[in-house]
Amino acid sequence: MGPISAHARSTFHGEKLNKLVQRSLAVIASGALVFSGVSAATAAPLPTSISSASIVAAKKKAPAVTIKKIGTKTVKGSAKATIRPSYSKAKNVKIKSALLKVVKGKKTVASKKKSVKLAAGTYKVTTTVKYQLKGKTSTVQKTQTLLVKKAAAKRSVKMSGKAKNCPAGYPVKGNRTGSQKEWKYHVKGQRFYNITKPEECFKTAADARKAGYRASKL
Repeated sequence: MGPISAHARSTFHGEKLNKLVQRSLAVIASGALVFSGVSAATAAPLPTSISSASIVAAKKKAPAVTIKKIGTKTVKGSAKATIRPSYSKAKNVKIKSALLKVVKGKKTVASKKKSVKLAAGTYKVTTTVKYQLKGKTSTVQKTQTLLVKKAAAKRSVKMSGKAKNCPAGYPVKGNRTGSQKEWKYHVKGQRFYNITKPEECFKTAADARKAGYRASKL
């Protein structure tokens, strides 16, 4: 084969240069696509575990007025318990009125009262609070079941064993003589009743027996 001409060498080098340029452009284009994809992924919003409901709940304000439950009351004998509205309020809330309505069975015991005195029993109590906030007047209301209990009657009174007289209402004398097994009680009219110095006084003989005393024979 003869020597390659100058024109042929120039053409060969030109084609080689064109291919090199095309490959370079292809690499640059590919890099641009990859870079574009990474940027898009980075710009995408990150997933979050906070729901829209949680955001709404967080923004929700506490109520201006919260009516609280009136607790169970205990009274002695025929005494009555005094109940009043129970509530809490937010700052800057002005209370206009707080009133009670009380129903026992089908009978209304009290209505629109600031306080009510109640004997032992079960009641339906409705608390109504009228308040003002930012110039606007609103009302909140809540009904509950309220129990007024009667305290268990006291069946005995402890004594020092030095006094002869029992308190009023506890006429039975409980006397502990000798060993602890010789607990006896005395009732009025018995021989040793007046001189006995009781360690315990009872409402009834039955109460004395429940406490471990036996009836005195004298």
